[in-house]
Amino acid sequence: MVPTLRNKKSAISKSDAVYRALKRAILDQALAAGAKLPEDSIGERLGVSRTIVRQALARLSGEGLIELRPHKGACVAQPSLEEAHHIFAVRQALETLVVDTLIGKLTQQQIRQLEAHVEAEDMARASNASSSIQLAGEFHVLLAKLTENDVLLRYVTELVSRSSLILSLYGRPHSPDCAVSEHRELIAALDSNEREKACALMRHHIDAITTRALLKGSSENDLPDVLATYAREEGL
Repeated sequence: MVPTLRNKKSAISKSDAVYRALKRAILDQALAAGAKLPEDSIGERLGVSRTIVRQALARLSGEGLIELRPHKGACVAQPSLEEAHHIFAVRQALETLVVDTLIGKLTQQQIRQLEAHVEAEDMARASNASSSIQLAGEFHVLLAKLTENDVLLRYVTELVSRSSLILSLYGRPHSPDCAVSEHRELIAALDSNEREKACALMRHHIDAITTRALLKGSSENDLPDVLATYAREEGL
């Protein structure tokens, strides 16, 4: 039977939902670093085929959140502290380039778009820590998207995902007020076309995130039980 357009869209939709559910479970540390991610167990729990699970795992692998090991299956990535520092060093360089690229090019509508995103961060920080962290990362992806440089966007997106995993593993507890205020300062510098100040703010911001790294333990959780909540929230 030839797949219909509706069936293809349904498969893509389910793959997206599985991807989002797994990503949130990983970044929330509901799935511990090194935890195995068997396709059959995930598919059974989420009510989807192994093919759909495999597509979602491939996307997560591309973002550095999981490792696909030949003949051993997938597992949650477990970056070392040394690798973490390397990732943040590259991220600092690329995101400074993002800011430098945006100077003098942002419209007032785009500035308002950035401000609205930070307002959402501010609202989430008091009620939903997980959502607040996710929105903070998405702010950096939005900046990269506004450069209209697809290569830069792809690399920044991957680095932000890897950074989120690293912070979930090693990050010291800190006030989300820091990210909100730093993002607002950055937007103000971009709006006033202050190139040196904006680049310095971004370097300082990424450096501040890096220095929060502190090793801490993680707990093992049962895969089906962990995924149940995320599956319901994604409509699976």
